[in-house]
Amino acid sequence: MIKLAQIRQFVTLAEEGSFHRAASALNMAQPPLSVGIRKLEEDLGAQLFVRAPRGVRLTSAGEVA
Repeated sequence: MIKLAQIRQFVTLAEEGSFHRAASALNMAQPPLSVGIRKLEEDLGAQLFVRAPRGVRLTSAGEVA
């Protein structure tokens, strides 16, 4: 089941383009944010972000979500 917090995390990460900046904007630590996004991806059955050393960007599936 997808939770409102996961949607908020997804939107913030997409806007910020960085787990570090998104976690800061959400007033949370980075590891729980990473776990929440992974759980959302598992629930949806699709990878939503391309992870790179300098940030993240949406995949095609992430753009649709």
